[in-house]
Amino acid sequence: MTQAGDLDADLALGVAPESLLGVFNRAGVLSAADVHVALTLDRLGSSSDALVELAAALAVRAPRAGHVLADLATAPSTVLTGSEAEVCLEELPWPEASTWLERLASSELVSTPGGAAANRPLRLEGSALYLQRYWRDECSVAEELLRRSGAPPLDVDEGRMGEALDRLFPDDTSGLQREAAAKAARYLLSVVAGGPGTGKTTTVARFLALAHDQFTAGGKAAPLVALTAPTGKAAARVAEAVHDEARRLPLGEAVREWMAGIDASTVDRLLGRHPGSSGRFRHDRQNRLPHDIVVVDETSMMSLPLMASLLDAVRPDARLVLLGDPEQLASVEAGAVLADIVGPARDAPTGAGSPVARCVTVLLDNHRFHGALAEVAVAARAGAGDTVVSTLRYPPGEGVSWLEVDPASAESEALAAVLQLAGNEVEALAERSSLGDAPGALEALGRFRLLCAHREGPAGASTWNALIERWLSTRSATASPSASWYSGRPVVVTENDYSLGLWNGDLGVAVREGDRLVVVFQRGASLVRVSPSRLTAVQTAFAMTAHRAQGSEFDEVVFVLPPAPARILTRELFYTAVTRARSAVTVVGTEDAVRFAVERPVARASGLAARLWAAGAPDPEAAGSSRPGAGR
Repeated sequence: MTQAGDLDADLALGVAPESLLGVFNRAGVLSAADVHVALTLDRLGSSSDALVELAAALAVRAPRAGHVLADLATAPSTVLTGSEAEVCLEELPWPEASTWLERLASSELVSTPGGAAANRPLRLEGSALYLQRYWRDECSVAEELLRRSGAPPLDVDEGRMGEALDRLFPDDTSGLQREAAAKAARYLLSVVAGGPGTGKTTTVARFLALAHDQFTAGGKAAPLVALTAPTGKAAARVAEAVHDEARRLPLGEAVREWMAGIDASTVDRLLGRHPGSSGRFRHDRQNRLPHDIVVVDETSMMSLPLMASLLDAVRPDARLVLLGDPEQLASVEAGAVLADIVGPARDAPTGAGSPVARCVTVLLDNHRFHGALAEVAVAARAGAGDTVVSTLRYPPGEGVSWLEVDPASAESEALAAVLQLAGNEVEALAERSSLGDAPGALEALGRFRLLCAHREGPAGASTWNALIERWLSTRSATASPSASWYSGRPVVVTENDYSLGLWNGDLGVAVREGDRLVVVFQRGASLVRVSPSRLTAVQTAFAMTAHRAQGSEFDEVVFVLPPAPARILTRELFYTAVTRARSAVTVVGTEDAVRFAVERPVARASGLAARLWAAGAPDPEAAGSSRPGAGR
């Protein structure tokens, strides 16, 4: 078995190397923090138990790895180490499953269904072990979504709504957008799912016009609407989409002005996060949001705790509309909430036995890309590795190409090929910027992007940014990448800045205007100019990670894959990267890397889908009313 020194593990001090926690820590399965939190929890009990300590440590590490729970029955085959090094997990001293679960069920630290002391720090359901907070969040989210989806249809004027739908959706050949808008009008919960370019934001914008018509019938007030998203960039984009639709739709002046006045914010800002708190908000069950309609875009980025907090704060009688692509990368935190909510509706409109089914619409018609690019995206979404490889190698038309090289081991070959692809766009960006042509520079910025799986490493965004800057310094007389700021430097904002109105993920470019450099960002139809000295949280963005590019789109994308079997390679990563392209994508990587990514979906351990789609209701012990807001 691989030794600790080989892994340079995050060693827990003061823990015997031969103990269970010590062995799993040195194998890279557990971090030092996991170990010490587990030991702290164990001290709360009256007797020390090594098996309980190990299980507690796995439950602690689960949310850090994106999971809501630790499935102890499958842990030996599903737990990943904290290192890319090869570790034979089966050689580790895993406890026998039935003994392990029996010891947990009898522990003073663990609550079980029907047992006493539901407020213990750990919760065991079957072989699933939760930290108490995540179990309560999961049950609370399931309970509220089932309540909303199972509530009687709202009182709407069906005749008036039919006329409005005819007027608002004359170009909806599939009828799915019209159906989604009608569901949003009829039910307390509606979910609009679909890939990039399927018309999710167009649908919700037209639903808002429909809602205005329904609310104001008979002289009543227009609805109070909250547009929100997990990131500032996504919030700004959905607001722009609503405003654009307001200008295009055949609307009266009153509704047009009303839609143009709807602003958007991050979920955190909408809820009013308390300063210095990771999970407490001004709006909760005791202080609900005032809005009649709450629309959440890019819901795939929502973590389970954030969704629980949002559902706590939305008025019980307010409409909740969730938009997103369940196939994209999920939140960096625990849970895959949108994928769990959409559930089997992704593949077929079934969902027998669950009221959630009637609230979900999956949009299928793609209006953004077609041909070979669409074929790659559809095949990647389905996990069809053979089809992806075949389409990349023998594309049935323009829009797709493949550089079948290993960028880690054949850097010079990959570098020359990628720079040949990127060169014209990078030089055009530098030229437009040096001439002070801000609109032209921003247009060039949106034409091309190099995407990577991760930030560091030989195939990472940092490495490729440095390589492109070095290449640019030898080719361009107008840009000087040796300086920290230079004309043509593309940047991505990495933290929200409310004072500047810039959001995490916003893209800008340094432009020379007279004798000074300014960094220009697009904000709707306007340009925002910022002095470089005021930008403290930006990164060079010739290359970006696919995760940071989520929600963006470019004419052409080059996607560089690390070699297999890198843990970060997943179907969702590959799909997200290639669907950032409007018209063309080039994949750089080996066949092994492509297949490994496409055939390996993200496996996030969660019980939410089962609670929503299986027969039965959430555990009554975890009823939302018992979920203490102060404990968040």
